[in-house]
Amino acid sequence: MKKRFVIEVKDLVKRYSGVPAVNEISFGVREGEIFGMVGPNGAGKTTTIECIEGLRHPDTGIVKVLRMDPRRNGYALREKIGIQLQESALPDRIKVWEAMEMFATFYPKTVDWKDLLEQLGLIEKKNTAFTKLSGGQKQRLFIALALINDPEVVFLDELTTGLDPKARRSIWDLVLGIRDRGKTVFLTTHFMEEAERLCNRVAIMDQARIVALDTPSNLISSLSSEYRVVFNVQDTLDTTRLKKITAVSRIEQVDKQVTIYGREEGLLIGIVNALEAGNIRYRSLRTEQPTLEDVFLTMTGKQMQDS
Repeated sequence: MKKRFVIEVKDLVKRYSGVPAVNEISFGVREGEIFGMVGPNGAGKTTTIECIEGLRHPDTGIVKVLRMDPRRNGYALREKIGIQLQESALPDRIKVWEAMEMFATFYPKTVDWKDLLEQLGLIEKKNTAFTKLSGGQKQRLFIALALINDPEVVFLDELTTGLDPKARRSIWDLVLGIRDRGKTVFLTTHFMEEAERLCNRVAIMDQARIVALDTPSNLISSLSSEYRVVFNVQDTLDTTRLKKITAVSRIEQVDKQVTIYGREEGLLIGIVNALEAGNIRYRSLRTEQPTLEDVFLTMTGKQMQDS
């Protein structure tokens, strides 16, 4: 049985100086899922999440969170949601435990902040000033502050931007842990791998509209994208044998790196056999399957680094 919608958005529009930042988008987020919204800067992700949180008022459209209107029921709603903003900061000298105590006073119902710090690997930093924390530790602290009121829905806006790969993957584990505790998570991100790894469903935004929405696996399958075999060569590559492989559709070479595109069935074994038959020396051979990055590029015509 499908779970209920805890977030419902219908025909949402938000304009700035007459220009739509969000243009008639509609979607729902189900209880207990991690829902991701991806897109380049200016696509409308942050405006959308802020309208849902009640931090901005839409021009037109309907937004419901836990069956409440963020505009009319703002105080009641904020007791049931947790928010990590895209740009968050605390006073440099405030200690971790002081921040937790302060935020706990904002809500009538809270969880034990010591348990939260323990779960998030920050208990040993409880007496550390905010400015002395690493980037990953600061993000962990913001997650803890977003969870202090034991929210039903947690909003995470560009949570891992600026973190190194190790810290980013550590934060991913924390997000999965939030979902496993029965929370619903709505996140925005620039990182396609992050969305693919974490999200039950993903909405791709471009130019103020949602251009695709589905599970990561369904989005990838819908592409009918070609598989890739990538390898390096030492000498000039004669592609004659490779072009005769039935599964191959095209071949690209940049310096010493060769990328061969084609259908998955028979592609790899055909390439290896052709290379061996031609006595072509190669190394670092690997296969690459279509990813959410390919979906994004197809839907928007942009590389994510363009954002």
